[in-house]
Amino acid sequence: MTAKVLKRKLALRIKRKRRIRGKISGVATTPRVSIFKSNRTIYVQAIDDVTATTIAAADGRKLGIKANKEGAAILAKEFASVLKAKKIDTAVFDRNGYLYHGVIAAFADALRENGIKL
Repeated sequence: MTAKVLKRKLALRIKRKRRIRGKISGVATTPRVSIFKSNRTIYVQAIDDVTATTIAAADGRKLGIKANKEGAAILAKEFASVLKAKKIDTAVFDRNGYLYHGVIAAFADALRENGIKL
């Protein structure tokens, strides 16, 4: 893809991201679960928007996973255990401007399967 096409795709994702963030917010009891997907790995964090702090985070690099559906399921299992240790069982899912399919959908489904209500 050319640089112009890539720049346009990024601009559209940021536009979707801002639209989503205007509608959702997380608090300490139900944090916002924000996911970021790079070409190599996945990053996820639970955020309390009232105090602007990160409650919990998980990193695909530390687990040695790739940015695919199987890696998303492994990361979701690890992240769910971190959230349960902090006594959090409900969260608001922030797909961060990504379309809800593939890796993003696999992560959300695996998080639900591991006991976190989204």
